Amino acid sequence: METRRLGKTEHQSSVVTFGTYAIGNATQDDADRAIEFALEHGINHFDVAPSYAEAELRLGSYLARHPQPDLFISCKTEKRDAAGARAELHRTLERLGRDRFDLYQLHAVGDLEDLDRCFAPGGSFDVFLAARDEGLVGHIGITGHGMESPATHAEALARFPFSTVMISLNPSLHAIPAFRRDWEMLLARCQADDVGIHVLKATAKAPWGERTPTHTTWYEPLTDQADIDHAVAWALSRPVTTLCSSGDLTVFPKIVDAAERYRPGSEASGELVAAVPGYANIFV
Repeated sequence: METRRLGKTEHQSSVVTFGTYAIGNATQDDADRAIEFALEHGINHFDVAPSYAEAELRLGSYLARHPQPDLFISCKTEKRDAAGARAELHRTLERLGRDRFDLYQLHAVGDLEDLDRCFAPGGSFDVFLAARDEGLVGHIGITGHGMESPATHAEALARFPFSTVMISLNPSLHAIPAFRRDWEMLLARCQADDVGIHVLKATAKAPWGERTPTHTTWYEPLTDQADIDHAVAWALSRPVTTLCSSGDLTVFPKIVDAAERYRPGSEASGELVAAVPGYANIFV
């Protein structure tokens, strides 16, 4: 699998990051199989969070039995107070059996009010700085969902030189003028400051609405291989480093397959929004 430099972290990340949300509610055997599939296909970047059900325990169990010293692991916290963030950081390190994170991120910061909570006196960001000074964290990043995330992350970069941003992007979102404007503003800032970009929700299709979910994702994912091929190619044709895999284990191998077959020039998928019935903004 292709690798790309994750900005100032200097890590050569696989263009697919294993999003461990997918194993949060899986059995340990199913989680082991998914992790082994990821490793066998050259995925060297795993993303985990305390809010992903039992994902930390599933990944930690596997790593205890199969150490992976070269695996780049990013984690994140939704806690906005220093005490809560510190407790989560240490608990996750213990669960994973590691002494440091390669990347630790402010999680789900989607608007300026939330960003302000992180940076307030006694806020979670104080813990990030202290953890970096203590050697518990290699790099600091920020993640976010929703329509305001690009502008929010651009403001975050004006406050602190984050190493990475993790943000939702797909053809449906990019087709919205206001989102595209803010995304392009953020992209320019990331390129100027050598900030690595993770893409979220590249293969998201639409909100579930009133329908009964058929997958473990909170949105309806693309499931047809051809559609996934187009969506992955479109995302990887942007100046980004890596896209996080779907939170559904049945979709995950299709994303890996699409990424392994991606070649520059294969991203002519501007018609994806019109071609996929029901393709829509998942944040509506």
